[in-house]
Amino acid sequence: MPGSAPPPSPLAVDDAAPSPVAVSGPAHLLRVTLLMAGSCLPILGAVLIAPVLPKMQDHFVSAPGAEALVPLALTVPALSLALLAPFAGVIVDRLGRKRLMIVATLLYSVFGTAPLYLDSLGGIIASRALVGVTEAAIMTCCTTLIADYYSGHRRVKYLALQTMCSSASATAFFVLGGVVGSAGWRLPFWVYAVSLVLAPLMATALPRPAARTAADGATTVTPAETGDTARRPFPWRRMAGICALTFFGAMVFYAVPVEMAYLLDDLGVEDSRVIGLATAVASAATVGGSVTFARLKRSPDPMLPAVLAVCAAGFGVMFLAGNAPLLVVGAVINCLGTGMLLPALLTSAMSRLSFEDRGRGTGLWMAAFFGGEFVCPLVLLAVEAWVGSLAGAVGVLGLAAALVAGGLSAARRRTAALAPSPRHP
Repeated sequence: MPGSAPPPSPLAVDDAAPSPVAVSGPAHLLRVTLLMAGSCLPILGAVLIAPVLPKMQDHFVSAPGAEALVPLALTVPALSLALLAPFAGVIVDRLGRKRLMIVATLLYSVFGTAPLYLDSLGGIIASRALVGVTEAAIMTCCTTLIADYYSGHRRVKYLALQTMCSSASATAFFVLGGVVGSAGWRLPFWVYAVSLVLAPLMATALPRPAARTAADGATTVTPAETGDTARRPFPWRRMAGICALTFFGAMVFYAVPVEMAYLLDDLGVEDSRVIGLATAVASAATVGGSVTFARLKRSPDPMLPAVLAVCAAGFGVMFLAGNAPLLVVGAVINCLGTGMLLPALLTSAMSRLSFEDRGRGTGLWMAAFFGGEFVCPLVLLAVEAWVGSLAGAVGVLGLAAALVAGGLSAARRRTAALAPSPRHP
């Protein structure tokens, strides 16, 4: 049975195959820099305007449904990513990685800067949705090109660097959005024009990926060519649980970035520079959590209950905070947990997939994660209407995280108790 063998370790994949491109020198450095910069563009779209959401809310206060639509300006790109992620691999393979990357990067600047001249809130939301379409293409292309260019441990290294750069860039973009946004809520949208600089560099510096040959230590015959993919059952049951947990984990992950400005505003902090700095401090804790996870080198599944408990504790402090410094402390605790939560969820998902299933499985995982990001502000808005305050809604999310952590821990203990004990002769 194809699904009965354990999936290969990611560290063992293609270890014998040399990288088809140079792995040192100026060209290599420029290639890696461009791939990391491209990977940061979706993060730019996700967090840059977070510090100016209250100002944007004030500007569109008379627009119908502004209370729900303005937060969507921040999160609707995640919806596009969620909807397109399962099909992203097909689109990339059909159009070509490099060509799609360049076109998507150019369109990213067009749609990203559209709110500079759009006066309709609906038009802005539509442009943000299109930003998400280009982000889905850019993210998929960057990740696929890393896998095309590098193999073995070097591939793992650069995929890990991609995650680290994305997390670190969030901190910088929060600060940048706060500083630039102090002069007006529209100004941060100018930053999207940076992709006009990246696109021509990508066109000249990124080589067109070539198919691996037998001489490279890898075969050119793929499961799709042999028909094995059609006969091979996809492990839907194994992925269902981790995708459901990822959907919830994404809400936990995104709550601080999307709601921090509103929570500070409720405490009387209105300066977008202060809001941006406070959110950046919390985001820096996310980077710290990612570094901590990488250094622990432990299996992700046993860590998930403890990681979710840390996230829940941070939400609890935020719920009880009566001043801005204590709120930031709670956010830092929460983000330390979410920094470990994201790689733990992804690593756990990948451990359930064999090499042949990894593309579709990654797409499903991305769909679950970005779907959770999209619904996060909507869920918190609904809970806020129920409990009477945004801080209360954050507290409810923290309680839910604690319950999920307890449920995972109980399930692990039950599984361990049911496992047969080894027989000794």
